Amino acid sequence: MSGLKSIKKPAVKRTQLFINNEWVNAVGGKTFESINPATEDVICSVQEGGKADVDLAVSAARLAMKRNSPWRTMAPAERGLLLMKMADIIERDIEYIASLEVVDNGKPFTSAVGDIRAGIKCLTYYGGYCDKIEGKTLAMENGKMGYTRYEPVGVVGAITPWNFPFMLSCFKLAHVLGAGNSIVLKPPEQTPLTSLLLGDIAIEAGIPAGVINIITGFGPTAGAAISEHPDINKVTFTGSTEVGHLIQKASGDTNLKRVTLELGGKSALIVGKSADLSMVVPLAQDACYVNMGQTCCALTRTYVHEDIYDEFVKQSAELAKKTRAKVGDPFADDIRYGPQVDKIQFEKILDFIDSGKKEGAKLECGGGRLTEKGYFVEPTVFSNVKDDMRIAKEEIFGPVQQIMKFSNIEEAIDRANDSEYGLAAAVFTNDLSEALYVSNSLESGQVWVNSFMSGGANTPFGGYKKSGIGREFGWDGLLPYMEIKTVVIKM
Repeated sequence: MSGLKSIKKPAVKRTQLFINNEWVNAVGGKTFESINPATEDVICSVQEGGKADVDLAVSAARLAMKRNSPWRTMAPAERGLLLMKMADIIERDIEYIASLEVVDNGKPFTSAVGDIRAGIKCLTYYGGYCDKIEGKTLAMENGKMGYTRYEPVGVVGAITPWNFPFMLSCFKLAHVLGAGNSIVLKPPEQTPLTSLLLGDIAIEAGIPAGVINIITGFGPTAGAAISEHPDINKVTFTGSTEVGHLIQKASGDTNLKRVTLELGGKSALIVGKSADLSMVVPLAQDACYVNMGQTCCALTRTYVHEDIYDEFVKQSAELAKKTRAKVGDPFADDIRYGPQVDKIQFEKILDFIDSGKKEGAKLECGGGRLTEKGYFVEPTVFSNVKDDMRIAKEEIFGPVQQIMKFSNIEEAIDRANDSEYGLAAAVFTNDLSEALYVSNSLESGQVWVNSFMSGGANTPFGGYKKSGIGREFGWDGLLPYMEIKTVVIKM
């Protein structure tokens, strides 16, 4: 990328709500501040949407879904081309979008670019799927014929988290629009700025009015209004398990809207005794520290075979000490990790670290604030962690690696499965039979072998247990955004 110095302070283009292809102020007249986590400076004030604004957005989205509307009557291939046009515009403006993401979220510039490219791929993937959604003809008794067809579920409310704001907004749009629905999107209040750019991108691409609506605001107000709205047909949410419970309850208390939930995790990594430590130690640590540890599927519970445990801990601590120099200015070329997203998350991580020390885990390195200004946490490694410790049970969402010892593979599997979460897991081993056995035994929505975050837009993603409901990506991810209608005709 060129011109990094010139984009360290990108101009903020949009701070209003986007409803029916128009930029408007919130009905209640309120705003809230967006903070740069690397400097703790205020970036700008953003319109604070609430229930009245959600009502307006839902009305626009419902109009866009009327039977004879331009969006509903559009050829599927044409709808796909619009999604691909959005992807092209994002690619054209990727440096600006990434720089704004860095300022608003704190992640390194190169990571932001990678996230945005993942969003582009998802829009392109589902753009190509639009004209390949096909029903079936059914075998019937004589004198009758039957067939099935897939139809849009309707208006979808989408609520996205702050750890991958632009990428996850693109993911939601791709699924929702790919199936022919309209959307009311609520970006995270901590990092709202890049998701708002999708309004201008939609207009330039030619998306009809009302198909995409964006309401910035807070979870208990704007988010709750989406979850409880009787004219929203489905909610898709990525975020905490706690909020997932609230959304599921709101669905049951109102119109039984369909729900897809991608929630928290406490993902386990099992390191077999045959693993190559020169490869495994850095991969295991990055799988924990990725995005400053602010990743739902981060591999934070590291189970290591007793034969290699001491050496694994030693090398992990040495690496974390070196990694300390890779935490800093997210625009710098040699930086891999930035600050935590805000003060609340920063203080929460430090509290977890204190609890680990108090409960008897051994702090190998890190554990404190890295700089006087900005929400930077030192890369942290704990050894001698017990399964009943708070740091081993709860989702920390920070750069804190917990290393546990196991003696045999059955023990490792049982301990890995002994969690209320089941989003992701991994096994690092050079034994193919062990890799297959462990993968098939783990209670997790996805398992990686000798890798982390492998997959793409065609790879179903979601969790077991309290890690969520439903799947995203691939054909399996598209299905929850459609209704299946059966038609039977007497000849």
